[in-house]
Amino acid sequence: MLDNRKKKILQAVIDEYINTAEPVSSGALVKKYNLDYSSATVRNELADLENSGYLDKTHTSSGRIPSEKGYRFYVDELIKDDNISLEEIKYIQSKLGTKVNEIEELTKIATTTLSEITHYTTVAIGPKTDMQIIQEIKFVLLGTKMLMVVIVTESGLVKETIIKYDEDITESQVETLNNLFNSKLKGKPLSKIDKPMEEYILAEITYSIDVIKPIIEQINKIIEAEESIYLEGTNKSFELPEFKSIDVVKNFVNILDEKDLVIDVLNSGFAKDINVYIGDENDNEQLKDFSIVTFKHSVGDKDLGTIGIIGPKRMNYSKVISVMKYISKKMNSELKTKQSNETEENE
Repeated sequence: MLDNRKKKILQAVIDEYINTAEPVSSGALVKKYNLDYSSATVRNELADLENSGYLDKTHTSSGRIPSEKGYRFYVDELIKDDNISLEEIKYIQSKLGTKVNEIEELTKIATTTLSEITHYTTVAIGPKTDMQIIQEIKFVLLGTKMLMVVIVTESGLVKETIIKYDEDITESQVETLNNLFNSKLKGKPLSKIDKPMEEYILAEITYSIDVIKPIIEQINKIIEAEESIYLEGTNKSFELPEFKSIDVVKNFVNILDEKDLVIDVLNSGFAKDINVYIGDENDNEQLKDFSIVTFKHSVGDKDLGTIGIIGPKRMNYSKVISVMKYISKKMNSELKTKQSNETEENE
């Protein structure tokens, strides 16, 4: 366990390295951080921190940089999670206070806002489609041969598709579709639209199978569709010193191109927590040069998706975690308000 002096010096080293991206010397620490210790004492403590694995030395005569162990201790024990300004709070409030009708829209706004404030690349995915509870299925006639199907889930997820027919569809048929699909599927997960349900609906409808079959096919396509990924601020990462390395740039681009990898990263961790993965803590070899910070947003026990940041290990963890916590709190508040308003409207 580190004593208070070592903690203070380690925090100063990491703060300085995050700010400058340059190895940190004892002299720089004494001058800039008002440490109440002599340069000799700081040098000895730096050597001890290096021997204990909290710091690394790039060259024999250079200053120190944080190791992954040092970053982990810093994240777990040293950083403050109130590193957010009043201006940033007001900006988040203005962005997330915008009235939105869909959870996906709110997630996109939050992803963009997080990137704008932290200047890192942000990624997000919505909740898993097949586990969403159906609130309503709505059929809307757009013309005599065109039908729009809208699926609204309890979390606010909205999926829609348009079906074109060779034969005319009547308003009476649309009313029958609305009644049947809602009576059998409302309150059930999307995944419940399985083969037996298809067969039941086909048996219940007395008119043409050519009307029903495309509807069920399109609904199943919605359920089976891959999770959407929202990506913001990629160019901001390329401005960081770490990205002067061609290998790091190639690796970063490849990571963002691999949809399954990004989804796996965002789906890991625990609900309602800020999850931080530093370098080798990431399971995938491609992520060893990076740190990933994620949070899941939810209302009650309903998972509404995950938002994360992918950046260098020399990430401003204090700023990232502070902003994430506030955005998470604000999103939760907005979603609760939205759900409350919808409940009042339905009563």
